[in-house]
Amino acid sequence: MRGRVAAWSVAAICAATTVAHAADDPLRVCLDEGRPPLSMHRRGKPDAGFDVLLAQAIAERMGRPLKIQWFESKLDEDSSPQLEANALLSDGRCSLVGGYALTEDSLVKPGMKTARLPDFAGATRDDRRRRIALGVLAPSRPYIYSPMTVVLGPKASGRKIGDIGDLAGLRLVIESGSLGDAILMTFDKGRLIDSITHLVPGRDDLLGALQRGDHDATLIDLARFDAHRAAHPDTALTASGYYYPIGANRGYVGLGSDPALIEAVNKALSGLAAEGRIAEFGRQAGLTYLPPREPAILGDVWTKIIQR
Repeated sequence: MRGRVAAWSVAAICAATTVAHAADDPLRVCLDEGRPPLSMHRRGKPDAGFDVLLAQAIAERMGRPLKIQWFESKLDEDSSPQLEANALLSDGRCSLVGGYALTEDSLVKPGMKTARLPDFAGATRDDRRRRIALGVLAPSRPYIYSPMTVVLGPKASGRKIGDIGDLAGLRLVIESGSLGDAILMTFDKGRLIDSITHLVPGRDDLLGALQRGDHDATLIDLARFDAHRAAHPDTALTASGYYYPIGANRGYVGLGSDPALIEAVNKALSGLAAEGRIAEFGRQAGLTYLPPREPAILGDVWTKIIQR
């Protein structure tokens, strides 16, 4: 009998120790350092943004300290958010990537076995050379809806936009290879093509050109316009109030090999949403917060755009 009690006591102590270690283990979340008002990391300034506030609240709910791994996603035609997120997760840089667009094509098994890491805080020369064996991504429930919106330049201020067709007659500007580019170029069998000027992403200043009056309107992610208004309170650019009807939810993505983590994150997100705290984080960050919409994971976005 004493032997059984002793054995049980040892097992109980070991279990308690395991729980204590799990609580001490940081929740590691990868966030893009240059996506205000979602996430911002600048030397000498506090980390800020909607996704920072949300990650802190989730870690608190899970009883774990938060460790953010900052990375830099390039805004160019060759970048792949899917491969960047997968490489960061598969290399163990983090367990979750925040602010991930939840679409079917961004969650499929990657067509290549390895990928390079994006630039991240603390990266060495060897890190920039390595290729990472990729895993399979698994999404959390969504926590925000991220639509495209029409932004108007000074000369088109006050123009009523209820549909993409209302852009006819305006001088349009868009970044090559972007989702907005696909929408404008394919609208009504190319009706707007002759009015579109293309800029190179990451090199040309899209909103700066619109601000100068070189163009009349563009179609961009709503959060990007929020960031512009925060950085330029006196901007002459105005929101049209129109949201393109095909938009994606954003959530967390982890590896399919850790379903328990995704389940715990979903539980935390459900509680925070029910309390209205996620919407409050959006207001604190200066973000136009829109709750997730159905479908939770967007289907073939390119086919939907072409069919419209």
